[in-house]
Amino acid sequence: MEWIVWFFQNIALAFYNFGYAVTHPLEWLNWGDPKAVMRVIYYGGSVEFFFVLLVSFVLLTAVGMWRTQILWGVVRGLEGFANTVGRLAAWAGLLMVLQQIIIVVIQRIFLEAQITFGFGVAFSKDISWYAEELKFYNALIVCLCAAYTFVQGGHVRVDLVYAAVGYRAKKIIDMLGSLILMMPAAILTWMYSWYFMWRHLVTPKVSASDTFQRLVDGKSRAFKWNVETIGFSPNGFNAYFLFKVLLVLFCAMVFLQAVAFFYRSYLELREGEESEGKYLDKDVLGDNDAELVADIH
Repeated sequence: MEWIVWFFQNIALAFYNFGYAVTHPLEWLNWGDPKAVMRVIYYGGSVEFFFVLLVSFVLLTAVGMWRTQILWGVVRGLEGFANTVGRLAAWAGLLMVLQQIIIVVIQRIFLEAQITFGFGVAFSKDISWYAEELKFYNALIVCLCAAYTFVQGGHVRVDLVYAAVGYRAKKIIDMLGSLILMMPAAILTWMYSWYFMWRHLVTPKVSASDTFQRLVDGKSRAFKWNVETIGFSPNGFNAYFLFKVLLVLFCAMVFLQAVAFFYRSYLELREGEESEGKYLDKDVLGDNDAELVADIH
């Protein structure tokens, strides 16, 4: 019985916690105050934050069952967000290729060990810095284009029974998959990546085992920013904390896309086959053969 009481107690407290956060923004947005930063760190990976998300999801689902246009609005908004971020981040692939070409030309033809550019203020770094930075472009594409690729239907699908079942069964499988696989995986990865990121941004080191009082009343007294600037090589890329930030953004975007996919599957199940792909903003490749390959799952 204790866990039942604990569950419903946290459900009730979710309304209070959300209301308090909205009505007291400076207690967590004023990052000039170490206690505010520690509150963000604690609540970002807390049970309280989880139940706020859970209650918000349940309430939105309940309202959306009454007015489906609300859910369609959520789907269009979340899918549009994933598409916009993904399409912008995909340009990092072009930057990666161009930068690699520049590195080869500067290093092999001009025999220079540094690349300097700028207008008024010069930005000069060793060749190895730019070479290692290519990893960041790759991480940018992987983390920020994952949800976009999901919207576009570009992830590899391994079917055991999905292709053989009917339309309604497919939608039910999609709904269950987003609830019991996609959302929990995103939440679990968030829990690890959240504290992993902050351990490379601040001191004293923080962890999931830290209580609210230990963070806000204890560690905040010795708080200072300590952004990771150590590279793998002496003159190499020294902003590896950005990889940790990207991991957190990846989890958030995958979770939001799981919500969008659950709602889309529910709406397409409710409205029938004629609504499949409704409002879906898919890229047009402009080539018939390419379009045919893209449609093959």
